[in-house]
Amino acid sequence: MSDQNVEFPIIEEYLNKGAVILDVRTEEEYDQGHVKGSLHVVLDDLEYEIDELKALQKPIITCCRSGARSERAKDLLLENDIDAINGGPWQNVESYL
Repeated sequence: MSDQNVEFPIIEEYLNKGAVILDVRTEEEYDQGHVKGSLHVVLDDLEYEIDELKALQKPIITCCRSGARSERAKDLLLENDIDAINGGPWQNVESYL
């Protein structure tokens, strides 16, 4: 199991805490399919949305296509004192709903 997958078992726990699902893929990828009700912020723009995400005052589950970009997004959120986990691929997160 890779480090990216370690957090998968706690996705349900985070969802029960009212976590927001944040998809960090490109616009084109997001338009091809995403978790219903998820927020969408392209990874390259995430640093500019930190204040808005903090204002939500909720934990965040990041997702993308494979788990790599969502891992980087999770790290950026944690560096900014936002409770976040990497949910990996968006289909993985969706499977918990």
